[in-house]
Amino acid sequence: MSTAKNPQILALNELGQSVWYDNLSRDVLRSGELKNLIEQGVSGLTSNPTIFKQAIADTANYDDDMRSGELKDLGTEALCEELMLRDVAAAADLLRPMYDLTGAGDGYASIEVSPYLAADEKGTVEAAVRLWNKLNRPNIMIKIPATPECIPAIQAVLEKGINVNVTLIFSKEVYDKVANAYISALQARAARGESVRNISSVASFFVSRVDAIVEKNFDDLVKAGKAKAEDKENFFGKVGVANSKVAYASFEKLFSSDSFKALKEQGARVQRPLWASTGTKNPVFKAVMYVEELAGRDTVNTMPPATVKALIAGATIEPRLHNGAAEAVALISKVNTLGVPTEQLLKELQVAGVKSFSDSYRELLESIETKRKSI
Repeated sequence: MSTAKNPQILALNELGQSVWYDNLSRDVLRSGELKNLIEQGVSGLTSNPTIFKQAIADTANYDDDMRSGELKDLGTEALCEELMLRDVAAAADLLRPMYDLTGAGDGYASIEVSPYLAADEKGTVEAAVRLWNKLNRPNIMIKIPATPECIPAIQAVLEKGINVNVTLIFSKEVYDKVANAYISALQARAARGESVRNISSVASFFVSRVDAIVEKNFDDLVKAGKAKAEDKENFFGKVGVANSKVAYASFEKLFSSDSFKALKEQGARVQRPLWASTGTKNPVFKAVMYVEELAGRDTVNTMPPATVKALIAGATIEPRLHNGAAEAVALISKVNTLGVPTEQLLKELQVAGVKSFSDSYRELLESIETKRKSI
């Protein structure tokens, strides 16, 4: 594979969007896969409990670490954390030249606090500080879910000068709370005379899961005789993008406000929307659909391996994100009139997302415990 910068990634960069890789494992690091992608223009990395479960529990790549004397006496959860920290640290080191080159604008690797803390504000803050101090690198982002209990934790962590990747955002309502928590954190730092420079944050807004749940709900309505199947053509494969465009319009408004302009004059960065879950779940959709439709300035798209591969192979890159906000609002309104309760479904997606990560984390811990007994 060529190590020249990929034309499609370069085109996204020129529009103002960064491409991050939503995948991390020991194999990704050892094989040179991540290094190769960075050379092609990938400029950040995200991970989550499900990705680590697949990496650690489903391979033998970490067995030697588990046998090592320095780790063998750790409790299961502490061992799990140490294994994740080692991978994230290695990824961050590979990305550090990008961080330096962009003046702290890019080159971040993310690690998530335990999903068991999704309803624990105090525990989340403590975990974020611990992970940040252990990694001791400026190009780390601590991932914290945008649950009601963790919004105050997000603000508290940002106030400490720690970079945060806010995850599991599905609605404009929650996005606005996240963005305002970021702005409030920087205002609090500025009021104390502390620097707001080089504090970086992204707001991870999920995309494909929205289409999946809306289309399933509508299919259920059709089966119950409460909707007409042909009406699905009006919104099939469009709601996830529309929902994201509504959030992006809110981003543009919030970060062009007078309150943020004052912070910007002190060197503050915008909190970029990050498009997550951008692999298409429906096989009839083009693999790069969410990449092409959400290309725009001041954003990040973190992509799973199959989507990155499809992007590198070819895509039409043009600035579509900032067009069609009014049409996006109208589309979502139309879906609601067809009987699909989009607001309620978006709330359900966040609850399901927290549960999914918690389940993966539990399976990961159980697998580590089983492996320790056999190696």
